[in-house]
Amino acid sequence: MIKLAVNLSMIFTEVPLIERFALAHAQGFQHVEIQFPYELSIEQIQTQLTIHDLTLCLINVPAGDLIQGGNGLAGVPGMELEFHRGLEQAIQYATALNVPSVNILAGKQPLDADLLPCLNTLAKNLKLACSMLGEHRIQPVLEMVNGTDMPRFLVQNIAQAQEMLEAVQHPALKMQFDCYHMAMMGENIFEALKENIHDIGHIQFADCPGRHEPDTAQINFTEIFQWLNQSTYTGYTAAEYRPQVHSNHSFAWKDKYFVKHPQS
Repeated sequence: MIKLAVNLSMIFTEVPLIERFALAHAQGFQHVEIQFPYELSIEQIQTQLTIHDLTLCLINVPAGDLIQGGNGLAGVPGMELEFHRGLEQAIQYATALNVPSVNILAGKQPLDADLLPCLNTLAKNLKLACSMLGEHRIQPVLEMVNGTDMPRFLVQNIAQAQEMLEAVQHPALKMQFDCYHMAMMGENIFEALKENIHDIGHIQFADCPGRHEPDTAQINFTEIFQWLNQSTYTGYTAAEYRPQVHSNHSFAWKDKYFVKHPQS
């Protein structure tokens, strides 16, 4: 059965982050994810999770300047120390808040760097992350991000993610599969999920194109959710979209696809 979550970094942005937990609870969610929760203290987040009976299922390792248009950390030679510090911060939050999975964003190939050193740096940092997260029984996941929205991103598609998993050679490392990013890369979402589900540790969804809520564009979520609900996948499946309307009015898909299959 699908464990449904909602992303508090992209949804409910009409209010500050600390107020979004209450809105998630009001919409019937039991699980939330936050890309970068570090603007709030651990104590603030724990209070909100407790008050609203929520679990936090995923956070990202700090990614430096990536979201602001920079190259990020994990795959950038010379930024190893900064990545290590970010990883330690993510572990501090994840262990205190019982977060089961932590996502690592590969970052971009710098304009003045060759590709191979970047991939080698990423592999070394992922090995470090697997080791450190594993000490706390936290699942590391690696997200593929499409190259249109984020040019020069080091891991853009399934084939590149498979190659990186092979390079790292750590059984704990899984893919974070974002339906929107994979659709932007031309992947057949349904077939890609079925073929790679054993290597997937976390799933996110938004429609494509547009990255809005389901049923606003071209992805067939009926077959995706029906298959996931009957599959062996045990990770979380999170709504991570930019609402086309007010966030509170963007959940018609939830009633359509999940009313007969309550979240666990």
